[in-house]
Amino acid sequence: MASTNALNSSALIGFCFILIISTHAAAITQHRQQHFKQAPKFYNSPTCATAEPEHTHTCWDAAVHVAMTLDITYLRGSMAAILSVLQHSSCPENVIFHFVTAASRVSSSALLNRTLSNSFPYLNFQIYPFNDRQVAGLISTSIRSALDCPLNYARNYLANLLPSSVRKIVYLDSDLVLVDDIAKLAATPLGNDNSNSTVLAAPEYCKANFSAYFTPSFWSNPSLSLTFAGRRPCYFNTGVMVIDLQRWRAGDYTRKIEEWMELQKRMRIYELGSLPPFLLVFAGNIGPVDHRWNQHGLGGDNFRGLCRDLHPGPVSLLHWSGKGKPWARLDANRPCPLDALWAPYDLLQTPFALEA
Repeated sequence: MASTNALNSSALIGFCFILIISTHAAAITQHRQQHFKQAPKFYNSPTCATAEPEHTHTCWDAAVHVAMTLDITYLRGSMAAILSVLQHSSCPENVIFHFVTAASRVSSSALLNRTLSNSFPYLNFQIYPFNDRQVAGLISTSIRSALDCPLNYARNYLANLLPSSVRKIVYLDSDLVLVDDIAKLAATPLGNDNSNSTVLAAPEYCKANFSAYFTPSFWSNPSLSLTFAGRRPCYFNTGVMVIDLQRWRAGDYTRKIEEWMELQKRMRIYELGSLPPFLLVFAGNIGPVDHRWNQHGLGGDNFRGLCRDLHPGPVSLLHWSGKGKPWARLDANRPCPLDALWAPYDLLQTPFALEA
């Protein structure tokens, strides 16, 4: 029976990679038909710190480090997110981007590098290949196939991928735009070196039904449900996080997440892709961030992607998490009202655009 399960698992992984390769080939073809405009250059305000000659960019204290995954399928969203970060930053020249791409897609990595350099010729960035084939064996199918992409799990490995000199990062998904200075988010306190220190910070949503993120099998197993004993766990969205990479490395949190993924392969304890392992490891032990920094869910739910309104309160970041993406709805002439807030950051060069 075990060998049959292993065979089925191997067959599933093989099928997934065939599907990924075919989808990727189609995405490359589509991208070659897309052209992106060059973004304007943004300059630091007079009050911004400047790097001393002896400092490299990665170990410079005044730098704001931003990590994102990058692939052809979501490139249009990523370009808009990058533009929004730079446009609203008081010190855009101090922002350093760290892009993670799938190592199995060498041709697309070169294409992504070229596209970034053409549209953002002054951008300070580095691209890191992520071994997506290695993590594929740990991934279990979820409620939406897009959530099963190995690159969705790259955020688990940032501490391994980025240089050790990068101590703190802001992680951002590709389906969002900022309308505020990212330096404010990057300055989120994570505590000092005592017991009040935290590894990551993100907006928490304690009114969400936390138990729904895990299966009845999880909650009915005492040894599993006691995972949250002594904690007040709340849902948080992993698309916007401030992470202390030094503490992550010291605590070996990548391995802790992988252990839950390995258990999920043996018994079904959750349904929603890469999020639940983060909740299992960190929920109830994260630093606070104001909700204004992740007005999430604008892409609707994971099934229909229906239009949604903003949550009450101020807005610093709009996030189209969920099935519906603003660029797809705009192209289909079926936009939601809030998609108009994403459109000004769209760098796609349309065939009907007039030359300046």
